[in-house]
Amino acid sequence: MDSFQKEIDERTNLTASNKFELLLFRLGADAYGERSELFGINVFKIREIVPMPPVTKAAGTQSPMLGMVNIRGQIISVIDLPAVVGCVPKTGLNILLVTEYARSTQAFAVESVDEIVRLEWSQVLSAESKTGGNFVTSIARLDNDQDAGRLAQVLDVEQILHEIMPTDRDMKMENLGKGSKHGVKAGAIAIAADDSKVARSLIEQGLHAMEIPFNMHITGAEAWLKIQKLAQEARSEGRPISDKISFVLTDLEMPEMDGFTLTRNIKRDEFLKNIPVIIHSSLSGSANEDHVKSVGADAYVAKFEANVLAASIFGVLDRMAS
Repeated sequence: MDSFQKEIDERTNLTASNKFELLLFRLGADAYGERSELFGINVFKIREIVPMPPVTKAAGTQSPMLGMVNIRGQIISVIDLPAVVGCVPKTGLNILLVTEYARSTQAFAVESVDEIVRLEWSQVLSAESKTGGNFVTSIARLDNDQDAGRLAQVLDVEQILHEIMPTDRDMKMENLGKGSKHGVKAGAIAIAADDSKVARSLIEQGLHAMEIPFNMHITGAEAWLKIQKLAQEARSEGRPISDKISFVLTDLEMPEMDGFTLTRNIKRDEFLKNIPVIIHSSLSGSANEDHVKSVGADAYVAKFEANVLAASIFGVLDRMAS
């Protein structure tokens, strides 16, 4: 267990690249009693891994919530992750993954932890999964054998928490202002990219409320292709890129190409470099904020507060216009 924790601490300080670390774990057999599948969560979301401590179950607690644990004085909610995705642990819930997401801390109970693997984002494909249902955002290919290699299902932590521990944040979309007041040119669109279904839904609600036209993408690679297409159109028409793209709003964790790489691609291109780029991510901490600065992003916003997002977008647009 100590070796896993050491690896997590070291890897959260890696220089941003189109690579990431995936913590692999098992949740037990599926509903048909078949072999245990591998699941994964980005290491950046893991604060620590601990043996399953005693859980206090409050009155009225219902599955998949297990109750609360006390970890060094902090009271943390515990979620039965096998119950969420429809698996049955063969040996019980033995390990607790303590995670930090969008300014909150929670813990996921799992059966066992396998290893941490370093992958290229190109090894991760956006996908739906019958085993994980709506809670699997992508499939990671763990080796170079595309036909017979090991696969892991990457869980959509945002979707899980949104459905199990809902908040009213997606309802506070009023009075966000209008894009036209902040120099968004008529005909220009925002390019947004996020692989999480719930995040895309919340972003779409927010941009609609701000009255900003946008084009939504699931991966950084898709967004980059759209940006290149619009850049080609602008060049052929002899127009600046700001006539086509008002800003880019991107997540960090995405299949095929992450937000760091997408931002670097934009800022290293002479024609595109003045496009405002706003990183919108559940990954928090000084290491990630340092990475954001290093790739040239114009702002970093932690998920998900609609008014904070709106203020950041309009603040960047106003600075670019001045």
